[in-house]
Amino acid sequence: MTGGMDGHAEDRGRVYQASGDQHINEHHHYGDTSGPSGPDSVRRPAVGRSPAVLRDRTEVMERLRAGVEAGRGGDVYVLYGMGGCGKTAVACAFFQVATGNHGRAGLWVNASDRASLRAGMLAVAADRGASDGELLAARNGLRPAADLVWQYLDRSAEPWLLVLDNADEPEILRDGSWLRTSPRGTVVVTTRRAAARWWPGAELQHIGVLPREDAALVLCDLAPHSGTAEQAAQIADRLGRLPLALTLAGGFLSHQVLDPWTMDAYGHHLDEDERVQLIDQGADALSEADPRHLVGLTWQLTLDTFEARGLPEAAALLRLLARFAPEPLPLSLLNRADISGVLPRARTETALRALLDQSLTELVDVGVRSVQSHGVLLDSVAAATPVERLPTLDATAVRLLGAAVPAVPDAGPHDPQLRLLVPHVLALLRRIGEPTALADALAVATRLSVALHRTGDYLSAWETSRTAADLAQQFLGADHRLVLAACSRASRALFRLGRYAEAEVALHSVRETQERLFGADDPATLDSGYGLQLVLANLGRRDESLALLRAVVAGRRTALGPAHPLTLRARASLLEMLPASEVVTEEGGALLSLPSECARLLGPDHTVTLGARHNHAWALYLLGRFDEADEEIQLAAEAYVRRFGPEYPIVLAARQLLSRTRSALGHVDVGIELMTDVVARRERGLGSEHPFTVASRELLNAYRSGRWRPPQPPGG
Repeated sequence: MTGGMDGHAEDRGRVYQASGDQHINEHHHYGDTSGPSGPDSVRRPAVGRSPAVLRDRTEVMERLRAGVEAGRGGDVYVLYGMGGCGKTAVACAFFQVATGNHGRAGLWVNASDRASLRAGMLAVAADRGASDGELLAARNGLRPAADLVWQYLDRSAEPWLLVLDNADEPEILRDGSWLRTSPRGTVVVTTRRAAARWWPGAELQHIGVLPREDAALVLCDLAPHSGTAEQAAQIADRLGRLPLALTLAGGFLSHQVLDPWTMDAYGHHLDEDERVQLIDQGADALSEADPRHLVGLTWQLTLDTFEARGLPEAAALLRLLARFAPEPLPLSLLNRADISGVLPRARTETALRALLDQSLTELVDVGVRSVQSHGVLLDSVAAATPVERLPTLDATAVRLLGAAVPAVPDAGPHDPQLRLLVPHVLALLRRIGEPTALADALAVATRLSVALHRTGDYLSAWETSRTAADLAQQFLGADHRLVLAACSRASRALFRLGRYAEAEVALHSVRETQERLFGADDPATLDSGYGLQLVLANLGRRDESLALLRAVVAGRRTALGPAHPLTLRARASLLEMLPASEVVTEEGGALLSLPSECARLLGPDHTVTLGARHNHAWALYLLGRFDEADEEIQLAAEAYVRRFGPEYPIVLAARQLLSRTRSALGHVDVGIELMTDVVARRERGLGSEHPFTVASRELLNAYRSGRWRPPQPPGG
């Protein structure tokens, strides 16, 4: 082995030159194996019950219908207005018309945050025919995700309607160029942000409050026996004719059985109750007479009734939901013993049904059964929650989220619930103002980032840990242990996204601070050091990387013990990193028995064991022990396929090494067959010009031309 770094990387792994051959291995993390089964059911709106009758939206519906007439395409409609004015209801009604009457393929994506938008748009690509390999590469950051999505939208055999709902941060759409046009379809965006600079070329449509007569009809639709049309109109005026407030009021009136309220009685209580105020943060100012604060009055009356009827748990549950984001929250999160800090677990079902009956929350199915409440309502409830209740609510919310995230995240298939948790843990970090609870929430956010990372969703991992660190350091300080840990995880994700220079600078800074504050052998310092040595290796600085890796191995032996998975994992990296002449002498020769040691301590199918076996096969290959290397990598490749499916990068890397061992044993025809399959899969997933594909194709051509030679072992 020459020790040079004149090879080039594929699979974002290290490259080591060995007599003209190169090893490219990536075994540390694994990604989605389920292919197109994304987290979002994009063929139906991610909303609860649609309004039975859509009042006073005839004109806007006619304009929207014109955009889905036969032969029409390339239009973008932006429905804008204040929170609670019914933008999503209009989009949902139009979705039903476009799919039912105009033969459009309906595609619905939640655009409220980056993780939700990306997951939903990749599910759109899957719906339009993207392959498992292409989706996996986009999720891993190996190809531009937005380009892939719009490539398949442009190719769609049937015309489509794409709804981007709740795009209240249009900069998210701009970053990555998610919002585009296509002759094959029509796009509808719902947003509170009306500024035209965000929507160049789009047709903007204001969705405002309802006219008096239509607002009264909404109340009569929901509670037909509670009063006259004129009484309903008076209540509608009192509620500012805001559709959300009308829906909440109508839901309340329609569910009073033992002691029904009239509309007059309801109006009297509204006049008496001025306790709740609401600030709808983030929306553009649309009028001086902003009726949104009245939503608070509406739900407060409902909660007062719950209290009077002996159902205080419903109010407690709503206050708990208000600590989270107005996005789908998995129902499984609420069905845990940890909820008992706020309400008895046995009463959660009853409390949830009460909220559903009063339209204070809705059931939605986004591939995971979830509950979702309107953002204006949640902001109102949060603002009105008594200060003395916040510590218990926040602690409970943190425990519920923490229980939903794996305690020790491991490599594995894509878990749609992980992405659903992202907006909720970030919302909780924004709500909490007490340092201890904030630190606990940050720890959960960082663990969630690790879990996302280890399913190969590096962009979501980076965004989660980066945003969590930014939010928490405002109160905890930049040198807080958990803030530094979150920054370290964000830097590790940057590396996996191929942003090596940024990752190096960030990891150097974090590691130096951790070493100064906690010591060189602190587990957090060592974790940053392990990430940094990966970056250095990929930057071609082999000597620095190897020295740092050895320091990490020694530090983890001391801090964690020789049998800890992280210690074994660092030692496995030495098998990959060391030249053949040194691997036989490292640890007195014990390093070459590492796979059997890992199997004994961790089990034969543990992630670290599989990685050690893969790296061991490479070391044996460099040593010229081709029979042993072939047997080892064959077993590793089979285990990878069983666990992760045939398209994942580590599977292709293992099969590429298998092609080398088979060719070295004289079976070049088998090597060609294996590499033909690897190249085909990489072309489908990454494209023909991607560096990884090019590297694999070059190896295949070397086999076919007879130019390829196996490595010469040390002294050979």
